[in-house]
Amino acid sequence: MATATPCRLAAVCRQFQRVIKISLSTKSQYSSTGLGNYHSCPQSNPVQYRFLHTSSSRWGLEEFFDLPENWGETTVKSGAPWTSRQLRAKSNEDLHKLWYVLLKEKNMLLTIEQEAKRQCVQMPSPERIKKVERSMRRLDGVVNDREKSLRLLQTGQEKGRPGEWRRNLFGHTFWYRFREHPVPWYMNKIYKRKCFYTPFFVAPHIRLRIEKYLRNKMRIEKREKSKQKKLAEMFPKKTAHA
Repeated sequence: MATATPCRLAAVCRQFQRVIKISLSTKSQYSSTGLGNYHSCPQSNPVQYRFLHTSSSRWGLEEFFDLPENWGETTVKSGAPWTSRQLRAKSNEDLHKLWYVLLKEKNMLLTIEQEAKRQCVQMPSPERIKKVERSMRRLDGVVNDREKSLRLLQTGQEKGRPGEWRRNLFGHTFWYRFREHPVPWYMNKIYKRKCFYTPFFVAPHIRLRIEKYLRNKMRIEKREKSKQKKLAEMFPKKTAHA
């Protein structure tokens, strides 16, 4: 047993030396082929690199902040929002690019607004957010108008999914969107189970529901008028000046 332990240690040492020789030989072959100089290294010893391709990141988190020359300014110059007439003159590809430009601008302005709230200071030119939102709203409207016109030309339907106004059992009016069924409607048990009509005994309840809605509306208006009257009595100068 005593002689077995040194023999095992000697065998382990021989295997370790063999592994080191193999690794050194492969490294010398790799450097001789010139693959090790894929990345130029000023060191004398060649360094082995793996072939890993990564795309270069051109932009960072600085796009979420305003330009450095605008830092600390109370007002920042900005142009007028895009009008619908200007947007209609552009192609679909330009509108697609402009949407993402406006989206990046909106994210940047929201970041500035949040940072101003954190520092308890006034955001420089806060009207820029409204201008960007107005431009995005108009751009969305122009795109929807184009899609609607193309749909009317191709299918004759104004909406992407046609439908009609219907009433349910309780007298509520809702928009029912059509969809395809594998069987006709008069053979479809699931469709026949849906009752798209209002029974005659529900008509009085519809009238009561409308009366309840109008009564609540008048109650809210009356409460608002009384509130304004109390404020006028408490602060007569401010209300008169306003």
